[in-house]
Amino acid sequence: DKSVFDNLRCHVLPMRKLNIIKIAAAIAVCALSWAGASASEMSADTVYLVVRDTVYIERPAEPVLPVNPADEKVIVGEDTVSIILPERNFGRYDRGLYNYLFVPRGRWAFGLTASYGEFSSEDVQVLSVLSDFDFKGKMYSIKPSVSYFFRNNQSVGFVLDYSRGEANLGSLSVDIDDDLSFNIHDVSYYSESYTMSVAYRNYVGLGREKRFAVFNEVALAFGSGSSRFKRYYNDELRDTRTSTTKASLNFSPGLCVFIQDNVCFNISFGVFGIKLEKERQSTNGEDEGSRFSSGANFRFNIFNINFGIAVVI
Repeated sequence: DKSVFDNLRCHVLPMRKLNIIKIAAAIAVCALSWAGASASEMSADTVYLVVRDTVYIERPAEPVLPVNPADEKVIVGEDTVSIILPERNFGRYDRGLYNYLFVPRGRWAFGLTASYGEFSSEDVQVLSVLSDFDFKGKMYSIKPSVSYFFRNNQSVGFVLDYSRGEANLGSLSVDIDDDLSFNIHDVSYYSESYTMSVAYRNYVGLGREKRFAVFNEVALAFGSGSSRFKRYYNDELRDTRTSTTKASLNFSPGLCVFIQDNVCFNISFGVFGIKLEKERQSTNGEDEGSRFSSGANFRFNIFNINFGIAVVI
């Protein structure tokens, strides 16, 4: 009967997942509703019970999109900053190279670079043409620095450099043949210099871990120094003293590695520089004159390698 069918259908609720208990409950509700119908409505010998369910299709999971490194954030102090520093692309194509945050702004760095070298003729064996070779020399320098990170991965600071060198040649005899032989003795050289520079350093972080970075340092330096050269000439002691004043602009790339959370190790190479230098010389107290020179260095200098350590707070 259509009226009975409609009456039964109105009590069947659409369900997402029907189990045995839910089906039994739905049939019981429909049976009670049919039992309360009028006698005219129960004239049919057979009643068809139709239970309709709503079919649900699971929505496919949304694909996990790769995280854009430029959207990653880190907490620095009380601020939230991007782990990728925005850089202007000067080329035609974006090669996907990122400058990761290495040292955030507002930090101070206190560094120290020191070197020491010593040479003695007792430690080497020379050619047979050299005899009675007695030489000793040493050179050392100390370079403290302080810098402030005014922007992320960029710092500016001051560097003081003190260096000193000594060399003493007690004797040196050269005997190649009867026509070429000579002897040098009692020659000494001493030098000392002070330099102060203003340095700007730009870091490029190499990863999210803030462990490795390359940098380029530009330093404008002003310094002065003196040297003394003593030797015998025609059995007369000659003492030559030279005072030097110089200014230079140096470019030094390098590598920085954090070996601890606040302690880093630096290595830099001098590859390019421009210098201006003025010298004044006197021998045995008599002024011999002065000269002004300038020059530029465009090559890698293996003797201009600096190792240092710094504390970043």
